[in-house]
Parts: sequence; C-alpha cells; structure tokens
Amino acid sequence: MLRDLWNRLSPAVRRALTFWRRSIQARVVASTLVLSAVVVSAVGWILVEQVRQGLLEHRVDVVLGEVDAEMAEARARLEAASGREVNVGRQQRDLVDPIIDRGAGRGYSVVLAGPEGEGGSLRDGGSEYTSGLDLVSVPDSLEEHFDAAGRSTAWTYTEIVTRADGRGEATSEPGIIVGSQLQLPADGKTYTLYYLFPLTEEQETLRLVTRALLTAAGLLLVLVAGITWLVTRQVVTPVRMARKVAERLAAGRLQERLQVRGEDDIARLAYTFNQMATSLQRQIRQLEELSWVQRRFVSDVSHELRTPLTTVRMASDLLHDAREDFDPTAARAAELLQKELDRFENLLVDLLEISRFDAGAAVLAPEDVNLDDIVNRVVTAAQPLADQRGVRVVVEHPDDPVRAEVDSRRVERILRNLVTNAIDHALADDPTEAVVVRLASDEEAVAITVRDHGVGLAPGEAAMVFNRFWRSDPARTRTSGGTGLGLAIAQEDAHLHGGWLQAWGRTGQGAQFRLTLPRRAGGTLRHSPLPLIPEDAASVDAAIVAGPGDVVPAREVER
Repeated sequence: MLRDLWNRLSPAVRRALTFWRRSIQARVVASTLVLSAVVVSAVGWILVEQVRQGLLEHRVDVVLGEVDAEMAEARARLEAASGREVNVGRQQRDLVDPIIDRGAGRGYSVVLAGPEGEGGSLRDGGSEYTSGLDLVSVPDSLEEHFDAAGRSTAWTYTEIVTRADGRGEATSEPGIIVGSQLQLPADGKTYTLYYLFPLTEEQETLRLVTRALLTAAGLLLVLVAGITWLVTRQVVTPVRMARKVAERLAAGRLQERLQVRGEDDIARLAYTFNQMATSLQRQIRQLEELSWVQRRFVSDVSHELRTPLTTVRMASDLLHDAREDFDPTAARAAELLQKELDRFENLLVDLLEISRFDAGAAVLAPEDVNLDDIVNRVVTAAQPLADQRGVRVVVEHPDDPVRAEVDSRRVERILRNLVTNAIDHALADDPTEAVVVRLASDEEAVAITVRDHGVGLAPGEAAMVFNRFWRSDPARTRTSGGTGLGLAIAQEDAHLHGGWLQAWGRTGQGAQFRLTLPRRAGGTLRHSPLPLIPEDAASVDAAIVAGPGDVVPAREVER
C-alpha cells in the first residue's frame, strides 16, 4: 500500500525537488515567507499576551470594586439587624439570598462558608451557595487562606464548575474568585463570602482579537509573498535572460546579445555582458581564422611537398639501388637518405591526417568486425621489429570472439601505434618480460590493453603522452621510425569512435595503454571491460591519463 502510494507520489516529489533546486525565485519567496511567518507569529503572540493581560487586570479591578461594594452593603445590613435577629440560619439566609439574587442578574455566583474555627471543608455541607454551582470551584488554597478569622480580602483564578440541575453534566469555564470575611451578629462568628465571576466576555474578546490577528497575519503573509515574488522577478528575469543568451553563445550563436533597458545595475550588467560577448566573438573569430590559416598551411604544404618528394624519392631509389658501386661513405649516405625519406613520407601522411581532424573532416566508416583478427594482423606486422629488438609479443584472446561496430582501418592504426611504441620502450633481449596484448568485451563495450615492462612513464610525463611530437626521452633512438604524431592521431581516432584511450605508467614498472570502444556505433561508454592498472603493478600511485592534459589519480579511474 505504502509502496504504491510512494510510486504515485515520487514523480511529483522529484519534479518539486527539481523546481526547488533550479528556481532561485521560489527559494527566496519560501525563505522570506518562513522568516515573515516566524516574525509575525512572535509579534502576534506578544500582542495576544498583552491584550490578555490587560483584559484580566481590568477585570480584576472591576471585580474587586464590585466585591467591596457588596461587602459594604452586607455589613451595613448586618449592623442594622444586630440585636433583633437571634436565629443564625435565618440571618445567614437573609444575608446571602439578596446577594445570590443580584449575582444571578449580574452573572456571578456566591458561596457563604463558615463559621471559621469549626474545622472541616465547605464541601462537607452547611454552606449556602448559588444553585447549580459545584463547590469544587472554590480552590483549596483560597479556602486555607481564610481558615482563621481576620484575614483580608483575597482573590485568585479558578475554574467555575456548574451543573444544570445540580446533578447533570458538569461544565466549566475560567473565572476569578474573590473571598472576604464578615461577622454574623446572631452568633458572633466569622463567615467567608466567595464571589465567583466568569471570564466569558474576556474570552470572547480575546478570541475576537486572536481571529483578527490571524486574519491580518494571513493577509500580510500573502502580501509579503506577492511583493517578494514581484521583486525577485524583477531581478531574476534579467538573470534568466542572461542564462539563455549565454547558452546560445555556448552553442555557437555568437551574435546573441542582451537587451539593455534603463541605467540601473541590471542594465549596466547587461551592457557589460554584451561587451564581453562581443570581445569573445572577436577573439573566437580571430582564433578560427588563425586555425583555418594554420590548417590550410599544413594541408597546402603537405600537398605541395608531394611533388618534389616524388622526385627526390626517385633519385633516392636510384642512389639506393646503386649504393654497392659507391665507396662506403657514399653508400651509408644513400641508406640514410632512403631511411629519412621513408620517415618524411610517413610524417606527411600523419600531417594530412591531423589536418583532417583539425578541420573536422574526419569521417567514421563503421562495420561489424572481429577485433581478434585486427590484433593478429597488427602483431604479425610488428613481429619483425620485435625480433630485431629481442622482445616477445604475447596476445591473450578471450574464449569468445570480440566483435564490435568500428572503423577497422582506424582501430588497426591505433593498435599499430600502441604495439610499436610498446616494443620500442620494452626491455630488449629480456625473455622473461614480454609485451602483452589483452582483449575483453561485455554487452556494452570492448577493450584492448597493451602492456610493456620498459622505462615506464613518470608522473610529470604522463600528462604529455598524447601531445603532438612529444617523446618521453628525446635522446632515445626510435627503432620503428615514428613521427611523434602516432598517439595524437590514435587519441583522435578513439574519440571519433566515442571511445577512450588511456594510459597508466610508473617509472621502472613499464606502462599500459587501454583502448575502450562501444560495441555499437554511436553508443555511450560508462565503464571498460579491462582494468587500466595492470595486476602486476607494485603500486597504484602512478599517474593516469584519460586524454591530452587530463591527469587524475589512479584510484579514481573506473574499471
């Protein structure tokens, strides 16, 4: 039952929480209402208490004055009857009956208790009192005050309990009870008269005042909410407009501007925002023009160099083929010329590829392929280099084929760069260490890792591993004749697939590169089937590179 109720309410709760998080106007109005409610409640409570205290004090003064008048009249009547009436009961009735009759007309009750000094309570009987009044209305504390004769008039608050017929259901209401003593001439003993005045009128007045205050407080809170909403709207609306314009600017619509109205702080902010947008637009256009000129220069130079390079290649091939007829120095020069021309051609090819990435002209051609075949081709092609360096290359295939929708040409280029780099940096002529290539897949992603046990990557070097033309050791000779653009192009190829190309490294423990690609073209990666940190790593303090310039601690990288 509760689960069904929560399932029905949870969407509304989520929408309310989202609105609360995103609307500064709602938070300001809510906080203002809460603070206003606290202040109004405190002020209202103080006012009600002051009104209640004033009403009670005024009622006490009136009651005491009326009791004094009644007691003076009662004593006068007793003095006039002194010596003529000797029947105590009759004199008591002659005293209290007129007072009870006047109390019935004026809305108060009367109790005659006594005589004093005989012990017992007025509830034990023998008391004269207004019909329907319950004697529990007389507090014990006030009764104890008049246990001895000669006590002055006293009063206190009490609950006046009455019964319709003397035995029916009791009703109670707050009231004031005043007690005063007098001496009855018939027996010379002291009796106590209790006057009980209800506070009904004061209660009604206090209720009326409370209702008026509550109504005024409610209206005041509504007005405060409306005023706060209007005031915050005047401030928040320009901020929202600025947010929308900023979003359009971030989306590339650099011509968007805010409307400037007036000369207040908001208008000045809008004017400054427009100036900033204009400056950013100008700088972005300058950078775009500079980038376009740079890309055009690289592309033009690469294309223009092909013609003279072809001529130089023909002359170099001719010299290289005839090197046996040259003296040793000239023969060596012909071999070096051939080798550098090969590297120069590879550099031109890489520069053209980089220029296509920079221009956004690179296009992905995905197809469903078996990555095991691509890995085998890459390892087979790199085997002569591994044999030359004395490095073993081991491929660990999973039991099931690893298939994915990828551009096989680009993936093969990525793996070729990773494997040749691993062979270049592996420990040469060490049969105990090998370059290990692993493959794995799951429902959403495929991953390939290339692990070597060579010099590794220092924490400071890891941030530059995917930079163009960067080398971990400039003095180190490249066996594979790389151009310095291989990892940069591999990174762009991985991003074009929507994948990751990450690196782990530690000095003296080698390095491991991990390529993670979505199994289906256009998919989103959330994890990788293979860990980035190798299991044989002695420590996980090494740097992790998730992309160019993006360095995070190893323990924060998701498997």
